[in-house]
Amino acid sequence: MIDFSDEEQLMLEAVSEFSTTEIKPIAQDIDRLNNFPHDLWQKMGGVGLLGINAPVAYGGSEMGYFAHCLVMQELSAASAAVGLSYAAHSNLCLNQISRYGTEEQKKAFLPDLITGKKIGSLAISEPNHGSDAVGMQLTAVEKSDCYALNGTKMWITNGPDADVMVVYAKTNKDLKAQGITAFIVTSEMSGIKKMSKIDKLGMRGSNTCEILFDNVLVPKKNILGFVNKGIEVLMTGLDYERVILAAGPVGIMQSALDKVIAYSKTRTQFGSPIGDFQLIQAKIADIYTSYVSSMAYLHMVAKNLDRNVVSRKDAASVILMAAENATKVALEAIQIFGANGYSNEYDVAILLRDAKLYEIGAGTSEIRRIIIGKDLLAGK
Repeated sequence: MIDFSDEEQLMLEAVSEFSTTEIKPIAQDIDRLNNFPHDLWQKMGGVGLLGINAPVAYGGSEMGYFAHCLVMQELSAASAAVGLSYAAHSNLCLNQISRYGTEEQKKAFLPDLITGKKIGSLAISEPNHGSDAVGMQLTAVEKSDCYALNGTKMWITNGPDADVMVVYAKTNKDLKAQGITAFIVTSEMSGIKKMSKIDKLGMRGSNTCEILFDNVLVPKKNILGFVNKGIEVLMTGLDYERVILAAGPVGIMQSALDKVIAYSKTRTQFGSPIGDFQLIQAKIADIYTSYVSSMAYLHMVAKNLDRNVVSRKDAASVILMAAENATKVALEAIQIFGANGYSNEYDVAILLRDAKLYEIGAGTSEIRRIIIGKDLLAGK
């Protein structure tokens, strides 16, 4: 494992304490009630978690992507749903504005996102365009001093609760992928309609919805990057997104390991703790191996991001590895818990329902394999 700097160690201790005191006690209720924990947001902002990778000039910590992954992992170990909403806010929205925004945009949006006064989101996917993101149909038509957005976005994490959204739209359909532009959209703009939140299998409490755009007038000053250059923002953003999101399944595996170790020491069968049985020990060993190998790879890739070394195939493969390992680990955790693992009275089943999302979101496992294979064959 990588040695932590003094600053990273202090940050880890702070987020661990926050997760233990503020998130873990309500994690099962978040899942059961499917409620977004609004009060957590300003608390996270207050201890500096939301702006961990944001510039100091706007209230952030500017600690880098490795530190961002460490926070994401710890939050996800306490509640994967909170971790997912955190990533959508801090990476998919806040970090995109930080990387591509003008000085005026950064001053206007970053401080409130960093403190948690405002909640952020990213809108790419559409009802008929998920993995095929560049096939999006949301249009942005130029007016005198603004663009009129019309269409629909789907599967928007934090959508029901978001105040600020990074939205991708087609400004020139004839140019296909080269005709996409990114916009900063605020929820009070007229013409935005947020549909009912989706009742999902897992990640409950991390609210998701469909958003309709009916002639939403977005000022030209809210263009993120340049007109018809949104594909560059989108694609590089996906690389960073996959690395940060990979910390989510690593956090799930961390939680699974903690739970099965504690349970195996106290659950008795045939007069002995089940941890005394070699088959249980073997399962715990497999869980540990999946966890630490995924975490080590994640740390390597995240450290590379901090050196401005961005590898598309590594970003895709680290989340591919972590996501598929997390699903397997969660299944093994349920098996160790036996019938109790299948009961909603225990929280181990939440891990499986939450883990599966990471094989689907931010590009499915199949899409990730295509990216990796293409890059390797191209000699990248």
